[in-house]
Amino acid sequence: MNAPIPCLACPLRPLPGFKQLPPEILASISAQKTGQLGLPAGAVILAEGEASDRLFTLLSGWAFRFMTLSDGRRQILNILLPGDLIGLQGELMAASTHGVETLTDVSLCVFARDSLWTFYRDHPSLALDVTWLAAHEERIVDEAVLSVGRRTALERIAALLVHIHKRATGAGLAREGSVPFPLTQIHVADALGLSPVHTNRVLQRLRRNGLVRLEGGRLAIGDLSALQRVARYWEQPTQQRPLL
Repeated sequence: MNAPIPCLACPLRPLPGFKQLPPEILASISAQKTGQLGLPAGAVILAEGEASDRLFTLLSGWAFRFMTLSDGRRQILNILLPGDLIGLQGELMAASTHGVETLTDVSLCVFARDSLWTFYRDHPSLALDVTWLAAHEERIVDEAVLSVGRRTALERIAALLVHIHKRATGAGLAREGSVPFPLTQIHVADALGLSPVHTNRVLQRLRRNGLVRLEGGRLAIGDLSALQRVARYWEQPTQQRPLL
């Protein structure tokens, strides 16, 4: 575990997608950090069925939250990007019903799980921010349920690509019109309840129509409005997000 980066020096906080906090709250957050953890791609951050006494903020890299059935079939619940809080979704101190695995090499800010009580007691506005993060996560999962339950395969994949492009842009990851895209077709299939073969066909169709470009681990969208129409996906304007 590496020495933690002070919150005042956090590379994410100056980005326009994140809410600015007063120095006294930043100092309180920094004081609760127990360290900074680096993990390689394919590592487990949280294991299904195990309790964890830690929370994490994803400082850099990508991960995903998932659940599996007894026969190994996996449902990806959410793709996690820099700034996301990991470990809040489970019941406090109970065994986790989901797992979290890294998609890329990651760096994580680490907090003791009971630091939440300190935030709630000393900084009610920060407690409201944590509640906002939980509600935002629920909204993302709601959108995923809508996709799996009602969107066609073409609409599902288009919606996922729009969603990831917007979130990655908000996290400061856009470069020359494209964003990183470390998901494989199996990840996309597991997130959307599709087979890898069907996923491949739909992605090829989107490519042929000039709506997306996926190469070199990056995603570029040719016409965002057109892809949103295909997806029937019109998310509300992105608000500034709290960052723990």
